[in-house]
Amino acid sequence: MRPLPQKDYPNDLIAMRSTFKKILKGKVIVLGVGNIMRGDDGFGPALIENLSRPSGRAESTRKFIFIDAGSAPENYLGKIIKEKPDTVLIVDAVHLNLSPGKYELLKKAEIANCGLTTHDISPGLFIDFLEKETDADIYFLGLQPKNITLGDDMSVEVKKSVIELSGLIKGVTNA
Repeated sequence: MRPLPQKDYPNDLIAMRSTFKKILKGKVIVLGVGNIMRGDDGFGPALIENLSRPSGRAESTRKFIFIDAGSAPENYLGKIIKEKPDTVLIVDAVHLNLSPGKYELLKKAEIANCGLTTHDISPGLFIDFLEKETDADIYFLGLQPKNITLGDDMSVEVKKSVIELSGLIKGVTNA
């Protein structure tokens, strides 16, 4: 996992746009992880759904591939490896000790400090495997959930961040 550019404050849109332009290079897979039945844990799949809409200009192309991995990203390892990406951006709701809806690009070492309990495989193990099987630069975009209770709807804060991040990523995919 390559070092991330210098971090600014979470949700600094100008800094995040600049960071996305720097890291989303070559053939990119954006992998949304989460359980849509658990409120804000559905962040990853919601972002992928927004990016994949045919009416938007950022639907999957040969350069950008959007995958909704649900709560079992390990089921998509073969597909990811077969695509031979240059960059993988994993997006998931994680406990960052921030306000709900705030997000950050995390380094591999920082992921271990997050409360990640809703998925079958740890993100660290998942990233380790991808690093061994691909030459891709791997990044993790974490978002602070408000509520991950089974049956709850996504919070307003997270919905707002899905829209923000969709716009930022679409801007890069169209660059």
